[in-house]
Amino acid sequence: MKRLLFIYNPNAGTGLLKPKVSDIIDIFVKGGYEVTVYPTQCYHDALRKVTEYEETYDLVVCSGGDGTLDETVTGMMKRKDRTPIGYIPTGTTNDFANSLHIPKDLLDAAYTAVHGTPFACDIGGFNDDVFVYVAAFGLFTDVSYETKQEAKNMLGHLAYVLEGAKRIFNIPSYRIKVTANNKVIEEEFIYGMVTNSKSVGGFKGMVGKDVVFDDGEFEVTLIRTPKNPIELNEIIAALIGMQANSDYMYTFKTDRIVFESIEEIPWTLDGEFGGEHDLVEIMNMKQELEIMVKTKSVHYISEHPEVYGIEQK
Repeated sequence: MKRLLFIYNPNAGTGLLKPKVSDIIDIFVKGGYEVTVYPTQCYHDALRKVTEYEETYDLVVCSGGDGTLDETVTGMMKRKDRTPIGYIPTGTTNDFANSLHIPKDLLDAAYTAVHGTPFACDIGGFNDDVFVYVAAFGLFTDVSYETKQEAKNMLGHLAYVLEGAKRIFNIPSYRIKVTANNKVIEEEFIYGMVTNSKSVGGFKGMVGKDVVFDDGEFEVTLIRTPKNPIELNEIIAALIGMQANSDYMYTFKTDRIVFESIEEIPWTLDGEFGGEHDLVEIMNMKQELEIMVKTKSVHYISEHPEVYGIEQK
């Protein structure tokens, strides 16, 4: 029998996972797996568990928000014996899951983990760290890890908006030298992100329309520092309208990018604090990790719950 490690964050999202845990484990067992279950106990516990386990597993499935996925992927990238990862999203935004069309229905996502198709996607190298879908600095990037979990659970996206609104009149600006594609840009920026996702912070379209998850390239968005409130309003309007404005933004693709600054700048990696750095090198690690994604030919539980004897509510 194949072996599966199931890691889940019991505090993620609005607690939707807890009443489904038994059904999810049943799906895993019916899929031919002997299951080990591990609920995370604290911050970075998923990272520790994946990095340190000594048993042999054929599949590791994690459930939680983007932070739980980031910890699981980071731990797996540190291992020599990498296994595919399944993901059951229960967080507030679930950007990466939405981008890869991993089902929102928890039982369908569990079914995808054991019956789906392994997809070799790109992973980001960030100095000595890794990220799954976004590395960013500047405007509002601290919102996701500073907003309390209780507020995220109760208010969802509104929690991010409210927390971000507190910062609109105190926007930090950074003088940065950016090197990519044999070109150098040196300007003042209020925001920058390197992404491999169709949505960031729950907002779709901010990173362009031609996002490919296994092409060896990232999408880069850099926003210049506005000179007055009118320019700031135009930048915000461009972001809300999901349209890049070349007067205030740089947008391009690259497989490697370097950020250099005099001061140390705080970064966020997949919504988690990524440290403060004055030198950042980001590399695309093409198709380095397999994620289980939906198979079109498979009938899913939400469509045919009687197959598993599960009552859908």
